[in-house]
Amino acid sequence: MQKIEQSSNFLDKIFKLSENNTNVKTEVLAGITTFMTMAYILVVNASILSEAGMDKNAVFAATAIAAFIGSLAMGILANYPIALAPGMGLNAFFAYTVVLSMGHSWQFALCAVLIEGLIFILLTITNVREKIIDCIPPVLKHSVTAGIGLFIAFIGLANAGIVVNGSTILALGDLKDPLVLLTLFGILLAGVLLCKNVKGAFLLSMIIVSAIGMVTGLVMLPQGIVSAVPSLEPLFLQALKVPVEEIFSFEMIVVVFTFLFVDLFDTVGCLVGVASKGNMLNEEGKLPRAKQALFADAIATTFGALLGTSTVTSYVESAAGIGEGGKTGLTAVTTGILFLLSLFFAPIFTAIPTQATAPVLIIVGVMMASSLKEIDFSDFTNAIPAFLTFVMMPFAYSIADGIIFGIVSFTILKLLNNRKSEVNIYLILLSILFVAKFIFMG
Repeated sequence: MQKIEQSSNFLDKIFKLSENNTNVKTEVLAGITTFMTMAYILVVNASILSEAGMDKNAVFAATAIAAFIGSLAMGILANYPIALAPGMGLNAFFAYTVVLSMGHSWQFALCAVLIEGLIFILLTITNVREKIIDCIPPVLKHSVTAGIGLFIAFIGLANAGIVVNGSTILALGDLKDPLVLLTLFGILLAGVLLCKNVKGAFLLSMIIVSAIGMVTGLVMLPQGIVSAVPSLEPLFLQALKVPVEEIFSFEMIVVVFTFLFVDLFDTVGCLVGVASKGNMLNEEGKLPRAKQALFADAIATTFGALLGTSTVTSYVESAAGIGEGGKTGLTAVTTGILFLLSLFFAPIFTAIPTQATAPVLIIVGVMMASSLKEIDFSDFTNAIPAFLTFVMMPFAYSIADGIIFGIVSFTILKLLNNRKSEVNIYLILLSILFVAKFIFMG
């Protein structure tokens, strides 16, 4: 009993649990919840990168270890409940564009990710990335939060088949499909548990939905419990084996810039949006310890490239753990440890069905959409940029694009309406950069 108390006190000192009005049990439950909503990346990332010719088992291992390193760094350095893993979208660009479309080797793509990580470390040390976060006006920070809510809710709806491609761009899915019905049941179950203030509502709903799906045969049972740890050897340090002439080529500059651009604003959007929902922004609307958080992100990307995976970034699914009560880095560390354990228990962790995680993402979207009430829609110089920010994230399927539309429209509308005092030089520079990016790179 004394050892348990000592451990609890030790964790309290590291993560400031008492100061943040939380405890070990709450943080661990939140970390488990975040992991369960993110566990899909283990299989999906391995599947996508294997199409670029990479060893699927080695990618699985690299994904798990990179997520462990990134989440651990975020939890310890920044003390935020935000987990990291190889990012969706960035892995698709890696495999389908850089390798399959542009014809480069996957080693070339890994080298580009490594260079991106090193540049991000430099930008973080010089406070450039922190300045970008700080320059975003409060109205856009609120709309980023709401936009991420809509974005992850859309991911949940699409993954579960509740909305599908149709003759009208999007259409309602087949509500008679047993898997869709299982998801709808999960939404109601999670909603009822939340309304009743049941501790661990999200985690409990995912366990129940998974169990029902497996018992009824709607989803596959785990193919065993323990698995052998895949070897990293086919991928480890391959990023360093690219010829010098390729490293200094124009093609490398284009690829690195694209990785930088998308990852920068995906990360900024995630940090601002998730932190805002967790009431982590200070009175000035700024993110305390932003430099440490961004440094953790940069370290994770750099190590991820050396291990053999695409860009590692902060995950919007972390909002699920925050919705479960996570407030400190112990949540992120718990998630990271579970990613490491997944190397040994892959059959169990990869058996969590979409029908169990989709309801959590949808309801977290509801929670994050509450930020809309902070926006003054009577002022169109605020309302229009805010609207473009939060609708473009799900419509363009990109957090970065939502931020771009918001910042550019905010800057232009304020300047044209003689409200220059509300626009800082960083917003103007970013707007010019965004416009140039679309003109010259599409």
